[in-house]
Amino acid sequence: MKYMSLLLICALFFNCTGQQSFKINGVSFVASSTPISEAEVTPLVAVNANWAAVMPFGFLKSLEAPVIQYNVDRQWWGEKVEGARETIRLLKKQHIKVMLKPQIWVWHGEFTGNISMATEKDWQALEKSYAAFILCYAKLAEEMEVPVFCIGTELHSFVQQRPQYWEQLIEDIKTIYTGKLTYAENWDQYQKVPFWNQIDFIGIDAYFPLSASETPTVEELRKGWKKYKKEMKTLYDQSGKPVLFTEYGYRSINYTAKQPWDSSSVEGAVNLIAQQNALQVIYEEFWNEPWFLGGFLWKWYHNHTAVGGMDNNRFTIQNKPAEKTIKELYKINQ
Repeated sequence: MKYMSLLLICALFFNCTGQQSFKINGVSFVASSTPISEAEVTPLVAVNANWAAVMPFGFLKSLEAPVIQYNVDRQWWGEKVEGARETIRLLKKQHIKVMLKPQIWVWHGEFTGNISMATEKDWQALEKSYAAFILCYAKLAEEMEVPVFCIGTELHSFVQQRPQYWEQLIEDIKTIYTGKLTYAENWDQYQKVPFWNQIDFIGIDAYFPLSASETPTVEELRKGWKKYKKEMKTLYDQSGKPVLFTEYGYRSINYTAKQPWDSSSVEGAVNLIAQQNALQVIYEEFWNEPWFLGGFLWKWYHNHTAVGGMDNNRFTIQNKPAEKTIKELYKINQ
């Protein structure tokens, strides 16, 4: 039975010649605070998404805290096992494939890449806690026959300081989950991941700085991608592992490509054209490359009619001109 499942998973990505058969036109589906229905999934179909990342969460009290809290009552519905399971079911019903991507949130929004323990005892406690968290969702991924499981997101200090732990963790995940594995590393750290050879896809959260212009032009953005694209292709050539943008996206704001990772809350400076240009170029630069699998747009909310809009300067494309842009682009490679 597991052998047949593996054959089906491989068929999702590759044709009989061994070449990738289509691209992942994905969205990052934000967890809902309350249960959702099939109606909340339908807008993904309308935008021609064929994949979605489902993102349950665990929480740390600080960057030095060794115990992850997860699947507890005070979390949102979609952040827990029950909500993730039902969200996956609803997506599959609409023929949308899923990457299950459990993530860590540190209180006050501290960057997860800076998680680091002060003592060996705390490191061991964190490792035990993280294993329980990620293996819980590996079991869910196997139960729901999810094609891709992401084993972590932007944890470079943890990964680089404890490589032997991660090597063993990956082996433990493989005893539970029979699908494809990836890991989502930040744009400036993905070349330092020590275990790409153990998993299937090089996952990159692709917030590369491309242009310092208020409204970057298509030409500026293409130029900005040149060196980064070359570096990704080199890693692919060395590893044989295709590249997946586990996250990508741009805010509809001035200077959107200067520091695309910046999610700080500011008013105004809405720039819908900048967002459109950046999304158009990232698609044209990567989606036709044979070594590139596709990506998951950051981010998509379940309550489609109530979010985004022409005065919104955040990442979502919902109810903005960029939604039409993505709908047209995602229609091409399916």
